[in-house]
Amino acid sequence: MASNKTLNAKNLEALGAERLADLLMETCQGSAVIKRRLRLELAGEQGVKAIASEVRKRLATIKRAKSYIDWNKTKAFLNDLEMQRKMIMEKVAPEDPAEAFELLWQFVGIAGSVYERVDDSNGFVGDEFRFALSLFAELGPKASFKSSPQKEELADRIFTAITNNDYGEYDGLISYLGSTLGDIGLEHLKKLVVAHGKKPMPKELNREDNTIYIVGGSRGISLDKDFARRRRDDFVRYALQEIADQQGDVDAFIAQQTKETKEVPAIAAEIANRLLSVGRAKEALKALDVAKDNSRRGWIPEEWNDARAAALTALGRNDEVQKFHWNCFEQTLSPKHLRALMDLLPDFEDFECEQKAFKFALTFPNVHTALDFFISWPSLEKASALILTRHGELDGNFYEVMSPASNDIQGAYPLAAVLLRRLMIDFSLEKARSSRYKHAARHLLECQSANHVIEDYGNFPSHTYYEAKLRTDHGRKSSFWSLVE
Repeated sequence: MASNKTLNAKNLEALGAERLADLLMETCQGSAVIKRRLRLELAGEQGVKAIASEVRKRLATIKRAKSYIDWNKTKAFLNDLEMQRKMIMEKVAPEDPAEAFELLWQFVGIAGSVYERVDDSNGFVGDEFRFALSLFAELGPKASFKSSPQKEELADRIFTAITNNDYGEYDGLISYLGSTLGDIGLEHLKKLVVAHGKKPMPKELNREDNTIYIVGGSRGISLDKDFARRRRDDFVRYALQEIADQQGDVDAFIAQQTKETKEVPAIAAEIANRLLSVGRAKEALKALDVAKDNSRRGWIPEEWNDARAAALTALGRNDEVQKFHWNCFEQTLSPKHLRALMDLLPDFEDFECEQKAFKFALTFPNVHTALDFFISWPSLEKASALILTRHGELDGNFYEVMSPASNDIQGAYPLAAVLLRRLMIDFSLEKARSSRYKHAARHLLECQSANHVIEDYGNFPSHTYYEAKLRTDHGRKSSFWSLVE
């Protein structure tokens, strides 16, 4: 049972309203954030309009501010932003969604000015604005955009926003508000975008001589006289793609792709998935083949593989689907493709397939990929066998694979776990990676702990010999040994 001194809501209530008010006034003197929160709560007692007014004023203040926000002040600033967003969505939106929509629009609208004066090296401020933008999908349908003029007016606002999208703060806005715009609003927006693409470029950026012009932009400068035109054309293409998706118009989406972009596997997968969604599997397969035939790097992204498997399945070409999954597995040892293949096989054949896959993985050229496969599958027995038989090929630098693998197999296969830890220790000490010494020390202590359960080290050195040699070879690395002892 909690004592009366425990800090919880029940015990605080016992202090009484007057005492709590005094404490809050005392506390808020040193915190602008707490002051603003209390003002918002007081405004809440006067109704939604009062809360909206306070939020609107605060957002306007943030937008007008010019001082730089250093990294050590970012957290407090982020809390302020989060508080304003929560007030919009939790206090205003339930009672007045139209007012909340306007406040959210204002909230996202300050992003550009904020990015210019904040140290957002960790990306948290950007995440807050992107999350706020996504809330339009929830709030838009509840706001007052029912008539055709209202939808067209919203389309005008969206167009203005996305054409002034200097920091990407409005990326995805069309998708989030597509259902709110409806066919009328989307068509109006499409006309605006198409008209924008047909406007002549400014004369100073449209000369045909060989002069190179510096074209400024918020994301940097380009010594390219065609930069502005290409940027405009890219904007039009991406906007029309988003509109096409919202209208469910697959052909309109494909029409925005150039011959070159259709040859990019990731984009081909996007096209194929859209064609598959409307039952056009043959065309989807053809789109994927174009990209594969023109892939310059010989590497196909996983989304392309997924789309091809889906297209073959939709066409009922089951033998080809099975062969395709196996080919993908042979190239990457992907557990996903092996499972997909086994799911297509009848009983007993799936077991044979698994054994065939294990045999193949044991001799896979990249031993680290093979180890990762056996741990992920999982087959700890095969992982141990791989470590023992191909120990000389393993590289202790691959700690992101070896560290979790050693933890997974230490119970059933302690020798294999010890060998992995030795490799990581050796790499850290031989390369003098002092930042890894604490991990290497932990690994050595784990090797010591495992020694009493390993009866036979086989052809590998015993722990006593290994540690003695380690002290001989690296005895002067006192910063490491201090962590061990």
